[in-house]
Amino acid sequence: MSPAAAEPSATEIASAVRSRTLRAVDAVAAALERIERADPVLSAFIEVWDEEALRRARDVDARVAAGERLPLAGVPIAVKGRRGLRTAGPLLAAGCVAVGATSVPGPGTPWQTWGLGRYGPTTNPWRPDRTPGGSSAGSAAAVAAGLVPLATGSDGAGSVRIPAAWCGVVGLKTGNGRLPSADRTGLMAPGVLARCVGDVAAYWGVMTGGGGVWGGGAWGDAGRAVGELGRYDPPTTVWSPDLGFDAPDPDVVAVAQATAVRLAEAGAIRLVRPRTPLRLDDPAPAWLALRAPGAAPRPPDAHRVRVANDSRLADLFAGTELLLTPTAPTPPHGHGGPGDRYSTALTWAFNLSGHPALSIPAGLDGDGCPVGLQLVAAHGREDLLIETARAAEVAVGPGRAEGAERAGLN
Repeated sequence: MSPAAAEPSATEIASAVRSRTLRAVDAVAAALERIERADPVLSAFIEVWDEEALRRARDVDARVAAGERLPLAGVPIAVKGRRGLRTAGPLLAAGCVAVGATSVPGPGTPWQTWGLGRYGPTTNPWRPDRTPGGSSAGSAAAVAAGLVPLATGSDGAGSVRIPAAWCGVVGLKTGNGRLPSADRTGLMAPGVLARCVGDVAAYWGVMTGGGGVWGGGAWGDAGRAVGELGRYDPPTTVWSPDLGFDAPDPDVVAVAQATAVRLAEAGAIRLVRPRTPLRLDDPAPAWLALRAPGAAPRPPDAHRVRVANDSRLADLFAGTELLLTPTAPTPPHGHGGPGDRYSTALTWAFNLSGHPALSIPAGLDGDGCPVGLQLVAAHGREDLLIETARAAEVAVGPGRAEGAERAGLN
């Protein structure tokens, strides 16, 4: 069994540290040892903070011994890039220990679905000859390989969801404006990558002040109900392979759609037909106009695309609760780049519209690469995304990546 499957989750570590059956300093030391062993292959980190992390872990142990109840006590986390600590404050206050900064795209290319770490290009734990995606490249690779259970990300066009899909882990893009972001365009939203949905729920609970422990408080039993409690009400869900404008690879569509059907058969979702087929306009011109330096005033066509898509999505969510698509239109590309395909084709519409979205593992394509299934919900419904993803995990299995074994990391 690979380290990715064997290592404990964030909530398991926190529970053990709170009960004092595990010391935070030991949990962090183990993560640092895994990073030292595996990172020369993965190159997922640009910095590792060994001494500082151990010091902070000892502080967590002292806080627990003093009776402080920390939702994520002793959980080793990775933060995206050197600036990642700026947005990790609530996680650190909840007991997480940052062990290092993960890789992001390096200079020299316009495409952002790759990463450059301490030892060179970041590799995908499933296929070292492929990129993990980006821009949260190192965060996804570190989580998929079992180096840390939780890593922060940010998502301006798919930068959490695409690497989550290509590394076979769970990735949440929060709704735009729901958590603080310094992005002047409003397109960038914070997010998280984890190997299980319970850890994503813990992140969201901490970041929003809800406590963050799955199975109680704000989260209740909704996610555990499938086949166990009988109280889960599957959300009405629309499937779209292409959002009405793209042409994803048939193999990717087949894997994602098969998983959507399995979830419906297992009672995790209820697939319905929309009143009218969803046909968005390609968001590329609107997104690119907003991101271009000095973009204002915006081109009229870009404004038209955004308004039209917002209206169509509002109509969709007035009649259904969830939208499912493949997360990325292609498999992970090689380290030479994606060619002329936009890996963001199915994700950046929801940065423009601001909807929360989450990618879960859907399976493997014919080439053995992970495929993601994207869940999109109405504004303010991160809770529905998490509950549905947890129901999916219970119904058909967690789909945890075992890429570390394939990459020879164990």
